[in-house]
Amino acid sequence: MRVLVTGATGFVGSRLIPALLDRGHEVVALVRDADGYAPPAGVRVVEGDLLEPDSLPPAFEIDGEPVDAAYYLVHSMDGGPGYEERDRNCAQNFVEAASAAGTDRIVYLGGLGEDREDLSEHLKSRREVERILGTGDPALTTLRAAIIVGAGSASFEVIHGLASRLPVMTTPKWVDTLCQPIAIDDVVGYLVGTLEEPATASDTFEIGGPNVLTYAEILRRTRRQLGHRLRIIRVPVLSPELSAKWLRLVTDVNPYLARSLVEGLRNTVIVEDDRIRDLVPIDQTPFEVAVARAIDEMNQSEAARSAEIGPGAPRS
Repeated sequence: MRVLVTGATGFVGSRLIPALLDRGHEVVALVRDADGYAPPAGVRVVEGDLLEPDSLPPAFEIDGEPVDAAYYLVHSMDGGPGYEERDRNCAQNFVEAASAAGTDRIVYLGGLGEDREDLSEHLKSRREVERILGTGDPALTTLRAAIIVGAGSASFEVIHGLASRLPVMTTPKWVDTLCQPIAIDDVVGYLVGTLEEPATASDTFEIGGPNVLTYAEILRRTRRQLGHRLRIIRVPVLSPELSAKWLRLVTDVNPYLARSLVEGLRNTVIVEDDRIRDLVPIDQTPFEVAVARAIDEMNQSEAARSAEIGPGAPRS
């Protein structure tokens, strides 16, 4: 198939494109800065911006033929004033361009969680993007995931930061909330499999790994992979604002992401509908294996950066 990938340089998109190529698909990568992107061989690169609709039409064709499907892997992780409107505008411009091009399908990676009034602002924005993408002519397939475990995942890097720095944590009771994390390799497997399974068109699916864990257990198991034990002391009350400030104090997470993570931690995020496993069967990756792979990749990246800097050179 001819396939467009937005967010091509991001955590998920950069892994999805090689997987699509391995399956024999033709790929277009939409990026904002083509000079700063080194694509895999065979990828057609189009420079454009989802906030500039006139820049999008060239991304929706290969050799004069419209792409068959388009992946939407873009959302605001840094927040800031007006991020909800930016996300809406990006989604609207994208779906209008896809409809005009005659694209058959859109595949969107959203967030796992029940549709309820007290969703976090971050998850509400994702649901709004999902709704907008469904208003166009292409059939929309949505995959909803909780924490994605992998090097480069904002959520996992917060978990890794906490687990690597703190042998003892004083935490609110949200550490007992259940979550169903999923390995990045499994996410890519579902994204590729969804494209190749026509029965997944015009539907929403929940994806998760084989382990349902509390956040406390996620932190403990991650720290165990680092060779240490973790003691958690629960406190009865710790407001979302204080929890977010605590995260920002002990990790490098930005203020918006800290608040979004804390708001999301209040709600259970586990797979209630596992129909996707019959339509797209994959071997699910155990949590410990996913964490070990992520840590290994993070260590390799750090070693590569150190080699580039050189011994004795100052680090930023």
